[in-house]
Amino acid sequence: MKILYFAWIRERVGKAEEELSLPATVQTVGDLVQWLKGHGEEYAYAFDNPKVVRAAIDRVHVKPEAKLAGAREIALFPPMTGG
Repeated sequence: MKILYFAWIRERVGKAEEELSLPATVQTVGDLVQWLKGHGEEYAYAFDNPKVVRAAIDRVHVKPEAKLAGAREIALFPPMTGG
């Protein structure tokens, strides 16, 4: 699955995107964020406060409980502000 990182999440992880094979236990966006936290210091730092991480599945904004089944792309980003 393609994972895209934006803004300070991208800066903390150190890459804009990557292809990952997710284990069967990763079923939701929230599961994905928790799983990524275990991939090293940079991921732990990027996802140290999962409540502020926003996500989109195939370019549609979703909540942490959204299922990943059938997704091709997951984007993870911080809250956005408008103006």
